Amino acid sequence: MPHCTKCGTALADNASFCTACGAPQAVAAPAPPAGVPAPAVPVAAPGESGLQENVAALLSYVVGWITGLIFFLVDKRPNVQFHARQSITLFGGLSVLYFVLVPVMGIGTFVGFGLVGLLIGVIDLAAFVLWIICMIKAYQGERFRIPVVADLSEKIFGKV
Repeated sequence: MPHCTKCGTALADNASFCTACGAPQAVAAPAPPAGVPAPAVPVAAPGESGLQENVAALLSYVVGWITGLIFFLVDKRPNVQFHARQSITLFGGLSVLYFVLVPVMGIGTFVGFGLVGLLIGVIDLAAFVLWIICMIKAYQGERFRIPVVADLSEKIFGKV
């Protein structure tokens, strides 16, 4: 016979709450009938993140090169590796580009400021559109190749 975990009062077998003090009680799951195996708990295979492949591929783009790097190191499935590598190359390259353009924008002349500002705005818009497209295509299970980026990624990381 079970007892209350708070006050020690004897309880019915399947009591959810103590009748004396009202404290919630942990109800044990019923044991499976004899001869019926317990359900197996799915475990991620080595080199996998434990996520569905399309979700892991999508997540490799969510925070740019940072999540790309995480999934590159954690998940070794080919489709996830492709998207993680492309994310690192695309958003890593854009980060380097910003480090070059932003100082130029800060010290440039009024004309230079306007042109560089316009260029950064166009790059931002293109990066945003690519980010959305890449996440959608990754979730759909497609290997969407960004023309220059995918080739550069294969040169840096090798083919998947």
